[in-house]
Amino acid sequence: MRLLPLAPGGPRRGSPRHLPSCSPLLLLLPLLLGGCLGVSGAAAGSRRPNVVLLLTDDQDEVLGGMTPLKKTKALIGEMGMTFSSAYVPSALCCPSRASILTGKYPHNHHVVNNTLEGNCSSKSWQKIQEPNTFPAILRSMCGYQTFFAGKYLNEYGAPDAGGLEHVPLGWSYWYALEKNSKYYNYTLSINGKARKHGENYSVDYLTDVLANVSLDFLDYKSNSEPFFMMISTPAPHSPWTAAPQYQKTFQNVFAPRNKNFNIHGTNKHWLIRQAKTPMTNSSIQFLDNAFRKRWQTLLSVDDLVEKLVKRLEFNGELNNTYIFYTSDNGYHTGQFSLPIDKRQLYEFDIKVPLLVRGPGIKPNQTSKMLVANIDLGPTILDIAGYSLNKTQMDGMSLLPILQCFPDCVCEDAYNNTYACVRTTTALWNLQYCEFDDQEVFVEVYNLTADPEQITNIAKSIDPEILGKMNYRLMMLQSCSGPTCRTPGVFDPGYRFDPRLMFNNHGSVRTRRFSKHPL
Repeated sequence: MRLLPLAPGGPRRGSPRHLPSCSPLLLLLPLLLGGCLGVSGAAAGSRRPNVVLLLTDDQDEVLGGMTPLKKTKALIGEMGMTFSSAYVPSALCCPSRASILTGKYPHNHHVVNNTLEGNCSSKSWQKIQEPNTFPAILRSMCGYQTFFAGKYLNEYGAPDAGGLEHVPLGWSYWYALEKNSKYYNYTLSINGKARKHGENYSVDYLTDVLANVSLDFLDYKSNSEPFFMMISTPAPHSPWTAAPQYQKTFQNVFAPRNKNFNIHGTNKHWLIRQAKTPMTNSSIQFLDNAFRKRWQTLLSVDDLVEKLVKRLEFNGELNNTYIFYTSDNGYHTGQFSLPIDKRQLYEFDIKVPLLVRGPGIKPNQTSKMLVANIDLGPTILDIAGYSLNKTQMDGMSLLPILQCFPDCVCEDAYNNTYACVRTTTALWNLQYCEFDDQEVFVEVYNLTADPEQITNIAKSIDPEILGKMNYRLMMLQSCSGPTCRTPGVFDPGYRFDPRLMFNNHGSVRTRRFSKHPL
């Protein structure tokens, strides 16, 4: 399959399928790129990072969903960072995928289920949300080539929502599956034109087709622009059709018999309480078979990842490419006597794998940081150098965590909002800092006696000195122009009240002293 890029503005009847060398879009790129800097703050003209997002369908983390993917763990996880606490805000395909694309919680993107009526790829979604997805921003504002292949949203291609001719804004190359996951006998939208596939493994098996078209993109794309790829596999979603060479694997594998397997969901919602406990032998055999087939389908995903990484390396682009691997939601097989599905609020359904490798990410790291799939879009925009303040996204960038060193702690988030003032005299070199968080924590160091800042003397220092430093910090935080040049000249008409230093978090900062005659 040979790649064909979209014409500027998306596919049109009779429009060419290539960008001419003097395309107005290309001429405008230097202006558009003004909003995007490289990950290190370099100008847009420098070699900006590429990004690949690999998204599986219904792959759990809690029940061993990553176990079959030995090559993926070696090539991405062991070469970068594995997040052990990655979650989705909705354990259902379309709302979760909408969260990934928009960086928003479901209550903000308004996709509530997998139907058109639930805003899944609806006309409303296309009009309101699609122009503001992170791939659209990457293309329009950062000049990235954008490539999509695989399952998009569950109702994509529905006749009532534009059919397969609809190509969402922001995609240079579009190879999208019509509706929900399949492995054979499906239809793809190739830049807005339908292409049917049959059931011949060598040319139709969808995971392999996605691998091949992705490799074609890497070979035929432009080398003058950075690229973003989103590859969305059908595996391990039902109908769990494995490639022929993998259909006899994992014959001795069964669904995990953990503590919540095949037990009644006591004191839970009625949806859980209605499950029949214990499950019948036929139900257990069915879910064991489903569990085994799910793993079998993932072996082809493992092959896809290996091919992709090797091609990036062969093309000399691997060291400048971030690769993200995750899933849209988890899955359960027998927990609380629920045979197979997702949707529930429990860890097995809402926790997903998240592995990342790329420039500046040290190998063999594990982060326990609580993250969500709404953070993926902000992180990728941050990599591209686009300011998140220009978006309406709910998530946060994970880039500071990714580029931290082993055993690091979060040092770039709301808990690190602080203000400091330094006072030096012949006898003192004092540093006074306030953290603007729930603790309103104060740290004070005398660097004359403690240059390594080991001992916080906030509770032992003379309250009068503490009061002066607090007052000076307040003056600095509100100064402007000349008033910043002599900040905090001590006013002998006020007496320090330490209780007022710890005002309620989030309230308007007020004067933290009261005046009394000396």
